[in-house]
Amino acid sequence: MSSKVEKTNNANEVKIEVTVEASKFDEAIKRVYFQSAKYFNIPGFRKGKAPLQIVEKYYGKEIFYEDAFNEIAPAALEEAVKENNLEVVSRPNIDITQIEKGKDVIFTAIIQTKPEVELGKYKGIEVKKIEYNVTDKDIEEELKHMQEHNSRLVTVEDRAVKKGDIAVIDFEGFVDDKAFEGGKGENYELEIGSNTFIPGFEDQVIGMKVDEGRDVKVTFPEEYFSKDLAGKPAVFKVTLHEIKKKELPKLDDEFAKDVSEFDTLEELKKDIKEKKEKENADKTKYETEDAVIKAVCENLKVEIPSGMIETETENMLKDIEQRLSYQGLKLDQYLKMMGKTEEEMKKEYEPQAIDAIKSRLTLEKVIELEKIEATDKEVEEKIEEMAKNYGKTADDFKNNENIKEYLKQGILNEKAVEFLVNNAKMK
Repeated sequence: MSSKVEKTNNANEVKIEVTVEASKFDEAIKRVYFQSAKYFNIPGFRKGKAPLQIVEKYYGKEIFYEDAFNEIAPAALEEAVKENNLEVVSRPNIDITQIEKGKDVIFTAIIQTKPEVELGKYKGIEVKKIEYNVTDKDIEEELKHMQEHNSRLVTVEDRAVKKGDIAVIDFEGFVDDKAFEGGKGENYELEIGSNTFIPGFEDQVIGMKVDEGRDVKVTFPEEYFSKDLAGKPAVFKVTLHEIKKKELPKLDDEFAKDVSEFDTLEELKKDIKEKKEKENADKTKYETEDAVIKAVCENLKVEIPSGMIETETENMLKDIEQRLSYQGLKLDQYLKMMGKTEEEMKKEYEPQAIDAIKSRLTLEKVIELEKIEATDKEVEEKIEEMAKNYGKTADDFKNNENIKEYLKQGILNEKAVEFLVNNAKMK
């Protein structure tokens, strides 16, 4: 195998010409023939028993070219990429220039390569100091959430619905006097004031009494996920079956004993404060790091190849697809609900993808310039941590070079971020 590389007129793009020896191509043809011989039915021969030369004569000598090429080309291109020290960031655009039995196979691949990065100023970057303090109000709100979580529902019989109640209702929605899909529910528990339903719906339930029926008139928002309903007026026929209200437990030492390991309310408040302070410290750290990286990226000079952006958006879509699967949804179902195509969604994620690529390239350049390293001991510690999290032993991961490389890159990135933050000026 031999190769030669030349730059194209586009930035970060090269054309590789790869030549594969005739003998390798001919051997690939034989392998493909043996794999597929059983499918050929030629007069005068038992099915699958016709020799290679007969099959080629009967169907044409080119019959195995495509499959044979697909056998040899990926490995040949990979070898050529390594040989020429190229960092590929896109799928190759392949063009076959010569393919014939008994001759060298020659093909070209146009690929995009990792761009050159000019970092600009990255030390002494000024960012606004981020700080969060725990207030008495924060603690009160957390206690209120705990009260809500430990509340009980009691039935109300002597009054009409008011804000904060749970209204148990039947409902059916109509647009242009026709019931629409998904617009019907029975014995639905609706918290009034939760803004769960279409704007205006819950307000019109206020004042209803048990066994009362009412027409609730609303208009679907223009940005409603269903295009068939977006912006249209609708009427919901509502029947109220029951009114419930939340009864909150009293905030005292008994409450603290019931909901926590503490004996007094003061001890519970202290614990809430400590946890909130830890959350705020983590939030401050994350937001400070994010602000510093964004500020450094503003000075970055780079031409990002379209292939990098395409790969990043595809990875983002895969993440979304995986998260949706946990909810029992498929991506195409979600796209239909949102009224979008996959291409439209990719387009929406492009700015986010570009930011992610810039951040990654920035950290890589900082690692290079500052000669940041990850020691074997640090990688081993990460392996121990990973093993503990997955309930395995470190030996299960130590021989996996891909995992070790992944953990090593994570350590390098952490150190690069720490370096940038430590060298930033907080104002």
